[in-house]
Amino acid sequence: MLDQLKGSGLMISNREVILRIILSTIIGGLIGMEREANNRPAGLRTHVLVSIGSTLIMLISMYGFYDLESGMRTGDPARLAAQVVSGIGFLGAGTIIRTGSHIKGLTTAASLWVCAGIGLAIGNGYYLGGLLTTAIVLLTLARLSSFEKKVFKTKYRTLEIAAIDRTGLIGEIGILLGRYDIDIIDISILSTADNGSGETILTSCIKIKLPIDINLDVFFQEIYKINGILETMFIEEN
Repeated sequence: MLDQLKGSGLMISNREVILRIILSTIIGGLIGMEREANNRPAGLRTHVLVSIGSTLIMLISMYGFYDLESGMRTGDPARLAAQVVSGIGFLGAGTIIRTGSHIKGLTTAASLWVCAGIGLAIGNGYYLGGLLTTAIVLLTLARLSSFEKKVFKTKYRTLEIAAIDRTGLIGEIGILLGRYDIDIIDISILSTADNGSGETILTSCIKIKLPIDINLDVFFQEIYKINGILETMFIEEN
């Protein structure tokens, strides 16, 4: 009966099962290593597990439900596999971190989602689609980041501000940025120093997203009106 099922396409050989699972592991590992190298929330192990888990579920949905006596498939192979697409969303949500207006982890969540899709394709035996998608994903993650920075370098800028440290300083800067519809992507404190008169000089670096129609001359005039601002400038990023 098993030989008849294999011959009818309702089952595949053990060698084919092993091939699909190992190939899925390699693909998930390649994508996971890129995320791991960039210190992302989900790395090598997570992507491998997502990929092989999706492959296994596809194999079960396609070849796990059949009647030995009649040799007929007893379930809908699409129903179990479809749950992977919705279920992976909960895992992806765990990689997304929001701090104020700054959101991290969206790319990693998307890579987990597409990794699950690749796993389903490999489990289905759709090798061309799975391998081609893997190549595009790796190219996107590894190369398009630098391309994106070059294309949008006038939109995303880094503002360095030196000011006398005081309570509420960062808040006032944030209010001004919000008034000009400038999104704050990231804030970091570069250094603090004593100016010799008992005051602390705070140097901060703010990565921002500029609106298209902003008047930078007026903006800089306004920021110097904030009490304690000593110097502010855009700095170039490599």
